[in-house]
Amino acid sequence: MSFLRPDGRRADALRPIAFEAGIAPYAAGSVLTRFGQTQVICAATIEPKVPTWMRQQGVPGGWVTAEYSMLPYSTLDRKPRDISRGKLDGRTVEIQRLIGRSLRAVLDLAKLGDNTLWIDCDVLQADGGTRTASITGAYLAARLAIQKLLDEKRLTENPLADSVAAVSVGLFEDRELLDLAYVEDKGAAVDFNVVMTGRGQFVEVQGTGEESTFSNDQLQSLLVLAQKGLKELAALQTAFLTKQLLKF
Repeated sequence: MSFLRPDGRRADALRPIAFEAGIAPYAAGSVLTRFGQTQVICAATIEPKVPTWMRQQGVPGGWVTAEYSMLPYSTLDRKPRDISRGKLDGRTVEIQRLIGRSLRAVLDLAKLGDNTLWIDCDVLQADGGTRTASITGAYLAARLAIQKLLDEKRLTENPLADSVAAVSVGLFEDRELLDLAYVEDKGAAVDFNVVMTGRGQFVEVQGTGEESTFSNDQLQSLLVLAQKGLKELAALQTAFLTKQLLKF
Protein backbone atom coordinates (compact mmCIF):
# COMPACT_ATOMS: atom_id res chain seq x y z
CA MET A 1 0.00 0.00 0.00
CA SER A 2 1.36 3.41 -0.91
CA PHE A 3 2.11 5.82 1.93
CA LEU A 4 -0.59 8.38 2.67
CA ARG A 5 -0.18 11.41 4.89
CA PRO A 6 -2.57 12.56 7.65
CA ASP A 7 -4.58 14.57 5.09
CA GLY A 8 -4.60 11.74 2.54
CA ARG A 9 -1.91 13.10 0.21
CA ARG A 10 0.98 11.22 -1.32
CA ALA A 11 4.44 12.14 -0.07
CA ASP A 12 5.20 14.13 -3.24
CA ALA A 13 1.82 15.93 -3.54
CA LEU A 14 1.03 19.57 -2.94
CA ARG A 15 -1.96 20.51 -0.87
CA PRO A 16 -4.95 21.81 -2.88
CA ILE A 17 -3.82 25.19 -4.23
CA ALA A 18 -6.25 28.00 -5.05
CA PHE A 19 -5.96 31.69 -5.96
CA GLU A 20 -8.77 34.25 -5.82
CA ALA A 21 -8.20 37.72 -7.30
CA GLY A 22 -9.66 41.02 -6.15
CA ILE A 23 -9.99 40.11 -2.49
CA ALA A 24 -8.85 43.64 -1.48
CA PRO A 25 -10.51 46.04 -3.95
CA TYR A 26 -8.54 49.14 -2.91
CA ALA A 27 -5.17 47.48 -3.60
CA ALA A 28 -3.66 47.71 -7.07
CA GLY A 29 -3.50 43.91 -7.09
CA SER A 30 -4.67 41.35 -4.54
CA VAL A 31 -4.97 37.59 -4.26
CA LEU A 32 -6.33 35.26 -1.60
CA THR A 33 -3.87 32.36 -1.65
CA ARG A 34 -4.82 28.94 -0.30
CA PHE A 35 -2.37 26.13 0.39
CA GLY A 36 -4.78 23.60 1.86
CA GLN A 37 -6.09 25.10 5.09
CA THR A 38 -3.49 27.89 5.07
CA GLN A 39 -5.00 31.12 3.73
CA VAL A 40 -3.12 34.37 3.10
CA ILE A 41 -4.32 37.66 1.62
CA CYS A 42 -1.53 39.08 -0.54
CA ALA A 43 -2.04 42.69 -1.64
CA ALA A 44 0.17 44.97 -3.74
CA THR A 45 -0.01 48.75 -3.50
CA ILE A 46 1.86 51.24 -5.67
CA GLU A 47 3.28 54.34 -3.98
CA PRO A 48 4.55 57.00 -6.45
CA LYS A 49 7.78 57.69 -4.60
CA VAL A 50 10.87 55.85 -3.38
CA PRO A 51 12.37 55.54 0.13
CA THR A 52 14.29 58.52 1.50
CA TRP A 53 17.58 56.61 1.50
CA MET A 54 17.29 56.06 -2.26
CA ARG A 55 16.71 59.75 -2.92
CA GLN A 56 19.56 60.79 -0.62
CA GLN A 57 22.00 58.35 -2.23
CA GLY A 58 20.83 59.07 -5.76
CA VAL A 59 19.90 55.44 -6.38
CA PRO A 60 17.89 55.19 -9.64
CA GLY A 61 14.76 53.12 -10.14
CA GLY A 62 12.11 51.95 -7.72
CA TRP A 63 11.86 49.70 -4.70
CA VAL A 64 9.93 46.70 -3.40
CA THR A 65 9.22 46.07 0.25
CA ALA A 66 6.98 43.67 2.14
CA GLU A 67 5.08 43.42 5.40
CA TYR A 68 3.79 40.16 6.88
CA SER A 69 1.36 39.56 9.70
CA MET A 70 -0.52 36.68 11.25
CA LEU A 71 -3.95 37.85 12.32
CA PRO A 72 -4.86 37.04 15.94
CA TYR A 73 -7.49 34.48 14.92
CA SER A 74 -5.30 32.73 12.32
CA THR A 75 -4.10 30.13 14.83
CA LEU A 76 -5.85 27.80 17.26
CA ASP A 77 -4.69 29.88 20.22
CA ARG A 78 -5.05 33.63 19.75
CA LYS A 79 -1.84 35.23 18.54
CA PRO A 80 -1.32 38.74 20.00
CA ARG A 81 -0.79 41.51 17.46
CA ASP A 82 2.78 42.78 17.20
CA ILE A 83 1.59 46.29 18.05
CA SER A 84 0.34 45.05 21.43
CA ARG A 85 3.90 43.99 22.26
CA GLY A 86 5.37 47.22 20.96
CA LYS A 87 7.69 45.54 18.44
CA LEU A 88 7.84 42.99 15.65
CA ASP A 89 8.91 39.51 16.64
CA GLY A 90 11.97 38.03 14.99
CA ARG A 91 9.98 35.55 12.90
CA THR A 92 7.84 38.33 11.41
CA VAL A 93 10.91 40.37 10.45
CA GLU A 94 12.59 37.33 8.90
CA ILE A 95 9.56 36.41 6.79
CA GLN A 96 8.80 39.87 5.46
CA ARG A 97 12.44 40.32 4.48
CA LEU A 98 12.30 36.97 2.69
CA ILE A 99 9.18 38.03 0.78
CA GLY A 100 10.87 41.27 -0.28
CA ARG A 101 14.06 39.50 -1.39
CA SER A 102 12.05 36.98 -3.37
CA LEU A 103 10.21 39.66 -5.33
CA ARG A 104 13.34 41.74 -5.93
CA ALA A 105 15.07 38.66 -7.36
CA VAL A 106 12.71 38.66 -10.36
CA LEU A 107 12.07 42.39 -10.71
CA ASP A 108 14.14 44.97 -12.58
CA LEU A 109 14.01 47.92 -10.20
CA ALA A 110 15.24 50.32 -12.88
CA LYS A 111 12.12 49.58 -14.94
CA LEU A 112 9.83 50.15 -11.95
CA GLY A 113 10.44 53.90 -12.18
CA ASP A 114 10.16 56.18 -9.17
CA ASN A 115 7.66 53.90 -7.49
CA THR A 116 7.59 51.73 -4.39
CA LEU A 117 5.75 48.43 -4.66
CA TRP A 118 4.36 47.53 -1.25
CA ILE A 119 3.48 43.89 -0.62
CA ASP A 120 1.24 43.13 2.35
CA CYS A 121 0.71 39.50 3.35
CA ASP A 122 -1.89 38.88 6.06
CA VAL A 123 -2.42 35.32 7.27
CA LEU A 124 -6.12 34.54 7.78
CA GLN A 125 -5.62 30.91 8.70
CA ALA A 126 -2.35 29.12 9.48
CA ASP A 127 -1.82 25.42 8.88
CA GLY A 128 1.88 25.40 7.99
CA GLY A 129 3.68 27.05 5.08
CA THR A 130 2.48 30.61 5.63
CA ARG A 131 5.73 32.08 4.31
CA THR A 132 5.71 29.92 1.19
CA ALA A 133 2.06 30.72 0.49
CA SER A 134 2.85 34.41 1.03
CA ILE A 135 5.68 34.44 -1.51
CA THR A 136 3.66 32.51 -4.08
CA GLY A 137 0.68 34.83 -3.72
CA ALA A 138 2.78 37.98 -3.43
CA TYR A 139 4.15 37.44 -6.94
CA LEU A 140 0.61 37.19 -8.32
CA ALA A 141 -0.53 40.34 -6.53
CA ALA A 142 2.56 42.17 -7.78
CA ARG A 143 1.95 41.05 -11.36
CA LEU A 144 -1.64 42.28 -11.25
CA ALA A 145 -0.54 45.62 -9.77
CA ILE A 146 2.13 46.08 -12.42
CA GLN A 147 -0.39 45.35 -15.14
CA LYS A 148 -2.47 48.21 -13.78
CA LEU A 149 0.55 50.54 -14.09
CA LEU A 150 1.13 49.35 -17.65
CA ASP A 151 -2.51 49.88 -18.59
CA GLU A 152 -2.44 53.37 -17.12
CA LYS A 153 0.77 54.13 -19.09
CA ARG A 154 2.65 54.81 -15.87
CA LEU A 155 5.13 52.14 -16.95
CA THR A 156 6.32 51.47 -20.49
CA GLU A 157 7.48 47.88 -19.96
CA ASN A 158 6.96 45.06 -17.51
CA PRO A 159 9.73 45.11 -14.87
CA LEU A 160 9.08 41.49 -13.86
CA ALA A 161 11.55 39.22 -15.62
CA ASP A 162 10.20 35.95 -14.23
CA SER A 163 7.75 34.45 -11.78
CA VAL A 164 8.68 33.29 -8.27
CA ALA A 165 7.12 30.77 -5.90
CA ALA A 166 8.03 28.93 -2.71
CA VAL A 167 7.34 25.58 -1.10
CA SER A 168 8.37 23.61 1.96
CA VAL A 169 9.87 20.13 2.09
CA GLY A 170 11.02 18.05 5.04
CA LEU A 171 11.68 14.76 6.74
CA PHE A 172 8.73 13.58 8.80
CA GLU A 173 8.71 10.11 10.35
CA ASP A 174 11.68 9.20 8.11
CA ARG A 175 9.83 10.17 4.93
CA GLU A 176 10.58 12.99 2.51
CA LEU A 177 7.45 15.13 2.18
CA LEU A 178 6.42 18.04 -0.04
CA ASP A 179 4.46 21.07 1.19
CA LEU A 180 4.23 20.39 4.92
CA ALA A 181 1.00 21.00 6.78
CA TYR A 182 1.26 22.14 10.41
CA VAL A 183 1.23 18.69 12.01
CA GLU A 184 4.08 17.64 9.71
CA ASP A 185 6.00 20.89 10.05
CA LYS A 186 5.75 20.72 13.85
CA GLY A 187 7.05 17.15 13.95
CA ALA A 188 9.60 17.37 11.13
CA ALA A 189 13.16 16.27 11.88
CA VAL A 190 14.40 18.35 8.94
CA ASP A 191 12.58 21.34 7.48
CA PHE A 192 13.33 23.36 4.31
CA ASN A 193 11.73 26.36 2.62
CA VAL A 194 12.76 26.70 -1.02
CA VAL A 195 12.17 29.74 -3.25
CA MET A 196 12.59 29.35 -7.01
CA THR A 197 11.84 31.30 -10.19
CA GLY A 198 9.60 30.01 -12.94
CA ARG A 199 12.69 29.27 -15.05
CA GLY A 200 14.03 27.01 -12.32
CA GLN A 201 16.64 29.27 -10.71
CA PHE A 202 16.94 29.12 -6.94
CA VAL A 203 16.37 32.37 -5.05
CA GLU A 204 16.78 31.07 -1.52
CA VAL A 205 17.06 27.78 0.34
CA GLN A 206 16.37 27.83 4.08
CA GLY A 207 16.99 24.52 5.79
CA THR A 208 17.66 23.16 9.24
CA GLY A 209 17.82 19.93 11.14
CA GLU A 210 15.21 20.63 13.79
CA GLU A 211 15.95 17.52 15.84
CA SER A 212 18.35 15.70 13.55
CA THR A 213 21.14 15.96 11.01
CA PHE A 214 20.75 15.18 7.33
CA SER A 215 23.05 13.74 4.69
CA ASN A 216 24.08 15.21 1.36
CA ASP A 217 21.95 12.59 -0.38
CA GLN A 218 18.91 13.64 1.66
CA LEU A 219 19.61 17.30 0.91
CA GLN A 220 19.74 16.64 -2.83
CA SER A 221 16.62 14.49 -2.69
CA LEU A 222 14.69 17.19 -0.82
CA LEU A 223 15.75 19.80 -3.36
CA VAL A 224 14.54 17.60 -6.21
CA LEU A 225 11.23 17.14 -4.40
CA ALA A 226 10.94 20.91 -3.91
CA GLN A 227 11.67 21.52 -7.59
CA LYS A 228 8.83 19.18 -8.54
CA GLY A 229 6.39 21.13 -6.39
CA LEU A 230 7.69 24.50 -7.56
CA LYS A 231 7.25 23.60 -11.22
CA GLU A 232 3.64 22.70 -10.44
CA LEU A 233 3.15 25.99 -8.57
CA ALA A 234 4.64 27.97 -11.47
CA ALA A 235 2.19 26.30 -13.85
CA LEU A 236 -0.72 27.15 -11.54
CA GLN A 237 0.46 30.78 -11.35
CA THR A 238 0.65 30.98 -15.14
CA ALA A 239 -2.84 29.54 -15.56
CA PHE A 240 -4.25 31.99 -12.99
CA LEU A 241 -2.60 35.03 -14.56
CA THR A 242 -3.60 34.01 -18.08
CA LYS A 243 -7.21 34.02 -16.96
CA GLN A 244 -6.95 37.23 -14.93
CA LEU A 245 -4.98 39.35 -17.39
CA LEU A 246 -7.48 38.59 -20.13
CA LYS A 247 -9.98 40.55 -18.01
CA PHE A 248 -7.92 43.73 -18.01
